[in-house]
Amino acid sequence: MRTRPLLYGRLTWPEVARTVSEDRVCLIPVATLEDHGHHLPIDADLRIVDEICRRAAEEAPDEIVLLPAISHGYSPHHMDFPGPITIGWETFTRYLVDVGTSLARHGFRRVLYMNGHGSNQNLVEMAARLVTVEHPEVVAAAAFYLSSPEAAEAIEEARESERGGMAHACELETSIYLAIDPDAVDMELAVDERSYPEGQHAWLDWSDGSLKIMPWWSSCSKTGVQGRPTLATAEKGKALMEAAVHECVAYIRELKEKPLGGRRKPQGPSSGGPL
Repeated sequence: MRTRPLLYGRLTWPEVARTVSEDRVCLIPVATLEDHGHHLPIDADLRIVDEICRRAAEEAPDEIVLLPAISHGYSPHHMDFPGPITIGWETFTRYLVDVGTSLARHGFRRVLYMNGHGSNQNLVEMAARLVTVEHPEVVAAAAFYLSSPEAAEAIEEARESERGGMAHACELETSIYLAIDPDAVDMELAVDERSYPEGQHAWLDWSDGSLKIMPWWSSCSKTGVQGRPTLATAEKGKALMEAAVHECVAYIRELKEKPLGGRRKPQGPSSGGPL
């Protein structure tokens, strides 16, 4: 049955065929399950990105078909903590590619993987690229929420913490979870922890340093936290969620404007003819 917003899993196969003709963007939330301190459930990454995508689909109901979230991702460095489920990087990437190429085979031409777990990001980007390589007629893209210039402004307006205060189970993630499900957050158990070995170019925050170093999480966090969740509020979370939804819809609309891809024969430098 076609719903509003349009949920892929609720369609019949004839409805899927009809949806293809509407040139919608297939929106795929991607995350993981892993430790998020003593105060947040292990589904924090998943719950947040899934909620962002759901609200975006409500805001742009005629432009999006929302797929079920991909709930397990790449988190081997978190496995000293009870709870995480990690998928090997090759398996995870191939799985994402298989989802995208399945959609392409059905006739969908625009795909956005919206990621909510930092260590997934390079793999999600690779998957989007491989979908395009295997199906040049498809525009596939990947993004991490609250990473656009506009979102950076919203983060700076909301935050009270210094650099490093918004890294993991932090001021940002805790605030958003408080905004969407306050009963699931135990702020009495929230503690601040800033133990990542920072340097001039390597640090963890919502926008990490340019030198990328990711040690075993247990080596730099006793509680699973990196940042300052004690500064989190539902009011901040509401503003950040609104910014994330606005960003997601903007990505969708930019993808809608992109010309569908293809392959061409390279041209000679002077004659304009084929090489």
